[in-house]
Amino acid sequence: MIKRYFPALVVLLLILSPFGCKSNSKNLNSPEKIKVGAESMDRYLPLLEGKNVGLVINHTSLIGETHLLDSLRSQDVRIEKIFAPEHGFRGEADAGAHISNGVDKKTGIPIVSLYGKNKKPTDEQLKGLDILVFDIQDVGVRFYTYISTLHYIIQAAAENGVPLIVLDRPNPNGHYVGGPVLEKGFDSFVGMNTIPVVYGLTIGELANMINEEHWASEKECDLTVVKCQGYDHTSNYSLPIKPSPNLPNDQSIWLYPSICLLEPTQISVGRGTDLQFQVLGGPDSNLGSYTFTPVDKPGANNPVNEGKKCYGYDLSKIHARDLGFDLKWLFELYNNYQDKSHFFSNEEFFDLLAGNSWIRKDLKAGKPLAEVEKKWQEPLNQFKTLRKKYLLYTDFE
Repeated sequence: MIKRYFPALVVLLLILSPFGCKSNSKNLNSPEKIKVGAESMDRYLPLLEGKNVGLVINHTSLIGETHLLDSLRSQDVRIEKIFAPEHGFRGEADAGAHISNGVDKKTGIPIVSLYGKNKKPTDEQLKGLDILVFDIQDVGVRFYTYISTLHYIIQAAAENGVPLIVLDRPNPNGHYVGGPVLEKGFDSFVGMNTIPVVYGLTIGELANMINEEHWASEKECDLTVVKCQGYDHTSNYSLPIKPSPNLPNDQSIWLYPSICLLEPTQISVGRGTDLQFQVLGGPDSNLGSYTFTPVDKPGANNPVNEGKKCYGYDLSKIHARDLGFDLKWLFELYNNYQDKSHFFSNEEFFDLLAGNSWIRKDLKAGKPLAEVEKKWQEPLNQFKTLRKKYLLYTDFE
């Protein structure tokens, strides 16, 4: 029998945590006004009573300073299996690093990695589970792979008839929609659905969209979204813990949509520094006056331009939240790069991140940014119309 839940957590701990994301903004919604879905245990504990439960979680699955796994175990919920996304259950692995299956040392519960060859739970891995619970903090960007894991979870749940509960969390980039919509033929684990780079939905809203638009499966899964309280799409919400090793603060999260496209190039985006996704540069002295040198460090093994003095930009102090999706740095750095034939280190991966090939081709052809931006406006407007159908919270428009 699941014990009756008595809310006793002081949510103010969200911003006092030593792992908290620090922000330059002075107008953050105070966390005591926003409750993440996981806190509304009265909404979902009855659905778990007497069930064998699988959790899709990582280090961000917190209620205050307590992990969801521990909170549910304290209520006598039977947790049979943990499924972990990119960066692992503890969120410490590098981007793209191989994650192995294992066992949680604290509880002895088996951990199944959903990153690597096994991105989707198999029928055998779901065998014996009565219900799945997904609770992972997203950042609202198409190529951030936690939503790709969500896609596969919805697909596996639908195919195996396993109900799914998504515990919703605020989207730190949920205050706008921007960038090109993924085009047919460019789907991959860094872009699985026909959504723009910045889609302006919480992970719960996106789950409903994926499910009801049948993007993951012809069948719909039995999906329940437990909403946040006190949140809307104008909220300026500071994450209490960094969602992955190289997104250490709000500034990096706000800049991430615009500068991640530089990853498959000769430009460092700050991996191997203390300003990840806040500085840009390369060894070409023509790129800018700001200098930094990436080094090998935890969370950034063998970073781009390791040990080389890089020239470029320091974006750590700009007002990034209201920037929107902006490719001006990509265009400026390419245009100022002397050896343009070697600017891209992986053109195919660049196109997968962009969701098309024409951004790269137009950039190399010397077309102005304004002309390139016009190309994605009509598909973006079509997505905005679709998005309205799935909003669970007051919008920014």
